Amino acid sequence: MMRIALFLATNAAILVLISIVFQVFGFEGILAENGVDLNLQALLVMSAVIGFGGSFISLAMSKFLAKRSMGVKIIEQPANSTEQWLVSTVKRQAGQAGIGMPDVGIFNSPEPNAFATGMSRNNALVAVSAGLLQNMSSDEVEAVLAHEITHVSNGDMVTMGLIQGVINTFVIFLSRVIGHVVDRVVFKTQRGYGPAYFITSIVAQIFLSIIASVIVMWFSRRREFRADAGGASLAGRDKMVAALQALQRGSKPQDLPGEFAAFGISGGPATGIKKLFMSHPPLEERIAALRAAGV
Repeated sequence: MMRIALFLATNAAILVLISIVFQVFGFEGILAENGVDLNLQALLVMSAVIGFGGSFISLAMSKFLAKRSMGVKIIEQPANSTEQWLVSTVKRQAGQAGIGMPDVGIFNSPEPNAFATGMSRNNALVAVSAGLLQNMSSDEVEAVLAHEITHVSNGDMVTMGLIQGVINTFVIFLSRVIGHVVDRVVFKTQRGYGPAYFITSIVAQIFLSIIASVIVMWFSRRREFRADAGGASLAGRDKMVAALQALQRGSKPQDLPGEFAAFGISGGPATGIKKLFMSHPPLEERIAALRAAGV
């Protein structure tokens, strides 16, 4: 909760600062002189409500969506030795990391993968794929679980949600400003909104969202290096390296669907400009970073 409070306070301060900048430089006056009747402060507040609202709703529903969209089966009572081992390993690692016991689940996918999600460090879900359990040794699975537990203990789900909220705010704000300017200045709409406003706003929002996703994915890649280091601390560096090498040896890793892509243990391959949109660094870079750190 302290992380959320500090982040929200910081962003409230940013909104206030931007509002002051608008006043000092007279941006609203400049827009008014060009026929753009736009209240920037009100638009900024509205954009923040929409931007953060969508992000928090997505975060609050993440466990529910994981169960419904990915078919994650929560282990309520272990039905076999594998499930018993999974639950006991997660419980031990959660204790080491100082977090509440997450729900533990399995989803039916042949690809080796795992993810963590949830609203807070003490209300999380750690899920592994059937393919991970079938194709990795117990030491490698232990390291993958440690990686996901580190995501939870670092508060990565909340941090990424808050970052996405900030990004959403400014994408919505700037796209609406651009739409207003084009509608009033270029097409000379006098009352209400003309088609130019809606078309320009949508196009601007799509374009700005693409640019913004580069920033979000950069944060996501940094977060993966930290989770690898934390996984190495909990399970051992050799086990963490072995787990990443096992992912390399398997079939080409695939991204998890939708919002869960950034929370998996590995992501799909990318080259060239596509690297800017990767949620995960290349596996060889992650292995090299672990070896260089000497955890």
